[in-house]
Amino acid sequence: MGNRVRFAPSPTGHLHIGGLRTALFNYLFAKKYGGSFILRIEDTDEERSTAASTQAIFDGLLWAQLTWDEGPMPNGEVKGAYGPYYQAQRAQEGVYQKFIDQLLAEDKAYQCYCTPQELEAMRTQQQANKLPPRYDGRCRRLTGEQKEAFKAQGRKPVIRFKMPKEGETKFTDLIRGEVSFANKDLYDLVIQKASGIPTYNFAVVVDDHLMEMTHVIRGDDHISNTPAQIQLYRALGWAHPIMAHLSMIHGPDGTKLSKRHGDTSVIEYKKQGYLPQALINYLALLGWSTPDSQQLFAPGELEQKFDIAGCQKSPAVFDPVKLQWMNGEYIRGLSKDALYEAAKPFIDEAGFAAGADTERLKDIVALEQEKYKTLKEIPDLISFFYADVTFDEAAVEKVFKQPTAKAALEAAIAKYEALDSFTEQPLEEAARAAAKESGLKAGQIFHPARVAVSGRTNGPTLFKMLEYMGKDMVLKRMRAALGLTV
Repeated sequence: MGNRVRFAPSPTGHLHIGGLRTALFNYLFAKKYGGSFILRIEDTDEERSTAASTQAIFDGLLWAQLTWDEGPMPNGEVKGAYGPYYQAQRAQEGVYQKFIDQLLAEDKAYQCYCTPQELEAMRTQQQANKLPPRYDGRCRRLTGEQKEAFKAQGRKPVIRFKMPKEGETKFTDLIRGEVSFANKDLYDLVIQKASGIPTYNFAVVVDDHLMEMTHVIRGDDHISNTPAQIQLYRALGWAHPIMAHLSMIHGPDGTKLSKRHGDTSVIEYKKQGYLPQALINYLALLGWSTPDSQQLFAPGELEQKFDIAGCQKSPAVFDPVKLQWMNGEYIRGLSKDALYEAAKPFIDEAGFAAGADTERLKDIVALEQEKYKTLKEIPDLISFFYADVTFDEAAVEKVFKQPTAKAALEAAIAKYEALDSFTEQPLEEAARAAAKESGLKAGQIFHPARVAVSGRTNGPTLFKMLEYMGKDMVLKRMRAALGLTV
């Protein structure tokens, strides 16, 4: 059997950039070594887990083209023989209870009847004594009489794991090397809530063992959970998976990535006009690199070149400017048809091209392919081909207020009215002839013509733009613009 890795998000919100990066590294690791990439939904947070968040996880992964080999599918089907793949369902089916019972029977866990108020008072006292706030083990050796007394008060116990107090817990991390924790700094963690639902640290150990995970690749915010999980593995008589903790992602200011840096939902990047393959390429380089620092990867190349040895320990910096640059590179690499298909949802949403000739629209979209940074900006850049011209005030002031503007437009109109072939080369030749005969510079013809038909000083190649607009539209707009000149 090949390696088995998993992405195990909690469905308590949208899939964010950090989560997608973790999923990506697991996906690449599986693909590189012919293993399996498993999706497991860790929905043991009864209050915050929602079906909408689960769907958002599906949507984000599928848009990013990270298809999983095993796990729940959006249509309700399940792939794989290790299910259920929802922790809440696993809890309902008693997957965890037998291991809780085993630990209790072997005196490796115990019932704790402490109330939230007692735990808070304990923490307050410890802080006052300048001690680290942690559970002090007071319920470790309750007598049968004490337990009965607590039950009579209506208290429901949680189950705590007996953590060893001597020695240290060590593990070898594929990214960080040897990591060790002094056991005296650990505490008896809760492994089952009073509701009977297992806690994260316990459920993840049971699930990773029963699902035969060979490696656990996750963010380094989980390093602090690892010693407790390793002790649980040992107590249950199991070997733990190989661990690899990915560096955190920081914003450009060096603080933990947040919404202000661009840590928004993955689907928001789709809405902002990013290509999934560009976002994936960018995320792959957050905390990982090839020996030659390659920046752009062809389809399938990341799967071949990924090596966990290339992962770095120090935090990766999320740079939205670099992401936008990379997105532009990917846009430029699209065929005309692929660019149109990618831009179509944004054009459809803008609504100005309903019923437009598809082939002509494809040509128009491709006109400025070299300039696009996101798909979202495309509708605004091509809208004037279909909607009425909206004149930029600065363009009118700069171009139409020149004393030669009116004569330039009149000269261009005269030449264009006489053209039989309204295509790029004849259009340019006619404009240059108009300039020569009027005693004007070429630019003095070109600039008023551009602003007259588009309302802007910037845009696609002028004469290709005029060709796609067509003779009737160009002449109509040029004549109308005469009224704006001095």
